[in-house]
Amino acid sequence: MPHDKIPPKGKKKSSNEFIKGLSQLSQFGISIIVCVLIGVFFGRFLDSILGTSPWLLLTFSFMGAAAAFKYLIDLSKRM
Repeated sequence: MPHDKIPPKGKKKSSNEFIKGLSQLSQFGISIIVCVLIGVFFGRFLDSILGTSPWLLLTFSFMGAAAAFKYLIDLSKRM
């Protein structure tokens, strides 16, 4: 029965779609984390220099979250 070892043609396509979806999902998560962390680190750095703790940390954290949200909107429009 040599025909038992041949995978169906649709299986390869669904596997590629799954990998593509998984990569897009991980890109969403990584982009959110990176944008917020850049804002947090930059805010903490400026707070330590200027002595304005916690105001710049909060400001840049919110700006990082807004940048992440805008990036996700732009990314979803490209799909």
